[in-house]
Amino acid sequence: MQHPLASLAVFALLAATLHAQDPSTPGPPPAPPQQTPPASFCAQEPGERRVSVGLLPKNILCDQKNIWLFPIRAPHHRRWIPALAVISFTAVLVATDAHSAGYFHRTTSFQGFNSVFTGMSTGVGIGLAPVSLLLAGTIGKHPYTQKTALLAGEAMADSAILSTIVKDLGRRARPQDYPANARLTDSWFTNSGGVLKGIGSFPSTHTILAFSAATVIARRYSRHRWVPYVAYGLSGLVGFSRLTQSAHFPSDVFMGAALGYGIGRFAVLRN
Repeated sequence: MQHPLASLAVFALLAATLHAQDPSTPGPPPAPPQQTPPASFCAQEPGERRVSVGLLPKNILCDQKNIWLFPIRAPHHRRWIPALAVISFTAVLVATDAHSAGYFHRTTSFQGFNSVFTGMSTGVGIGLAPVSLLLAGTIGKHPYTQKTALLAGEAMADSAILSTIVKDLGRRARPQDYPANARLTDSWFTNSGGVLKGIGSFPSTHTILAFSAATVIARRYSRHRWVPYVAYGLSGLVGFSRLTQSAHFPSDVFMGAALGYGIGRFAVLRN
């Protein structure tokens, strides 16, 4: 019998090791308290962003505002070029999805890989990383690690909200919904279901969650060169597993990775 939860140990090892690598200097000192209240609910305060369990609801609401207004603000922040590149490459993948996903739909070459990186094990493993960081930071009294865990959790919450809404809009069928030898075409707007059910295939929720958390961890521990490689490498394996299991098309996975990175870096870390 294979060990389908082996991936959880990998994520746990990453999270447990990071707290030991906690920087001796946790970052710039917090900004002095404001004498006057912020101009608006989502106004950014000077200095490093504050985060706590109590502030998470407000932070997530403000993140969502920034996420959904991004198409309007992108030209002013000169981010329209990378955004256009992501959209263009996604369009290419959509055009070739039927062929590329068809290979994974028919092959049996990844049975061993799929028995380890199951949908359940990778899903639990993704959530285990910030939880392990939070426990390690709390037990070891490392504020920097605790803050990293909360920011990673915030990024995952933002990603889950965005993914659910976009899935419901696209209502895309999954490759595994097709018979074994069928052509994987006409996949858009075919699923039916209630609102906010996340019933579609586009984008991959596993992938967007993995990359949003990985981006936060990788950028906050970038001084340790191995951390980004491990964080993004594990996230890449999660995305690849969604292809080998015929759970998603390549464009679903790529857009999930791009959105997760963008949410982690620009919406949550705001850099």
